[in-house]
Amino acid sequence: MSEADRVRWHCRRGLLELDLILARFMDRHYEGLDAEAQALFKELLERPDNDLLDWALGRSAPADRRYQHVVELLRAS
Repeated sequence: MSEADRVRWHCRRGLLELDLILARFMDRHYEGLDAEAQALFKELLERPDNDLLDWALGRSAPADRRYQHVVELLRAS
């Protein structure tokens, strides 16, 4: 199993809306990210589902500014 496949599996969450957003992100953006941004995305996946969904929908933003670029791509997905 490739690293991208492992990350895709980790994108399966408890909220259907979040599953759809993360799947689109993986399809559209993940492979094009540099190693640092991929690592940041994997860190984001450790966050609670509700936080991720709020960030992806623009309801709030993570306090850590390092995630800004990845969250912007999630919102664009």
